[in-house]
Amino acid sequence: MPADPEIPTLDHVRILFSSIDGYGHTYPLLPLTSAAHRAGHEVVFATVGHFASLLKGLGVEHRVAGIPMGEAMGEALRSFPGVTTPDELEPQRRRELIAGVFGSVVPRRVIDDLTPLLREFEPDLVVASATSMGAVIATKRAGIPLVRHGIGRMVADPTLDTIKAAFTELATEFGLPGHRADEDPYLDIYPPSLQGEEFVASPNRYELRPVAFAESGELPARVRERDRSRPLAYLTLGTAFGTVDVLRSAIDGLAGLDLDLVVAAGPSVDLGELAGVPDNVFVESWVAQAELLPLTDLVVHHGGSGTTLGALAAGVPQLVLPQGADQFANADAVLGGGSGERLTPGEASAEAVAAQAKRLLTEDSFAAAARRIAAEIAAMPSPEEIAERLADFT
Repeated sequence: MPADPEIPTLDHVRILFSSIDGYGHTYPLLPLTSAAHRAGHEVVFATVGHFASLLKGLGVEHRVAGIPMGEAMGEALRSFPGVTTPDELEPQRRRELIAGVFGSVVPRRVIDDLTPLLREFEPDLVVASATSMGAVIATKRAGIPLVRHGIGRMVADPTLDTIKAAFTELATEFGLPGHRADEDPYLDIYPPSLQGEEFVASPNRYELRPVAFAESGELPARVRERDRSRPLAYLTLGTAFGTVDVLRSAIDGLAGLDLDLVVAAGPSVDLGELAGVPDNVFVESWVAQAELLPLTDLVVHHGGSGTTLGALAAGVPQLVLPQGADQFANADAVLGGGSGERLTPGEASAEAVAAQAKRLLTEDSFAAAARRIAAEIAAMPSPEEIAERLADFT
């Protein structure tokens, strides 16, 4: 980006944003999407259909592109005769399944949907989720400038390596032999002190401040009106990894401490299965996380990038209970940065959760590290600053 950061570029351009299915793949793009729309750029967002009403609420035109993740997983599983769920596969075969989803099934559908849309809309720039390989291929084939938008930490990972190999094969099939996704400009929302060192040194990396995004809503009255003399903890396992057993164990550990606890059970957990909690525990299916995080003293969560970065930006200590995907990498970042602790699935008993939570609330070093990282994030360029300079990428 050649322009001086003190002198924003104000040229208005046509921008197509694109993501694949999943809150963790779409929500990270929405702060920049909204900022680009407010800056006067002509913006269209292409993703799966269930985000249509959300985008409409942001004033952004939505176009359907891609395939729901559950449908994509079912299609990929057909390559594994006799297997009905990923859990039935041993680790290497499971990596092959995930590569089939993200490196073939999903990108092929995205390519099919984006190719005619690119001809129709004729964008000056495409900003695509870093996980949308189909958007990369469709955009490159159309000869349109591309920026990849990060959604989390970039570290070495066997599953990621398998997906990259699948991408290389798919790119060759679609007439882009030798193309590497890391050749394109990349907007990195991870604080540099916690990002992979090799990736931070990349000449194509541009920092973008992570902004916690959640559908707007008011916090429950009992949270707003609580006695604030007690610490407030927040427990969530996100939208895809919530299980009653893990939530119940964490609740049992936290409820015995002198604090109030807000639990976001998520869409996969029936609230009835969490009935009978103590009076200091407030259980909801969903809470306005962006509004809640600044009020919390501790966040206990699965390690999804959105919650990890949201808690880091709010300067709040974290206890990470990673379950899968990129959550272990995020847990490592929290642990390495000194702003929290981690308990793996085999370690996360109620007693262990209680012990670690007590340390995080009473030992000053965790809060001090969290505040330091929050200051680092606050110094990163905002979505508004980057939105005013998107024309530099065209």
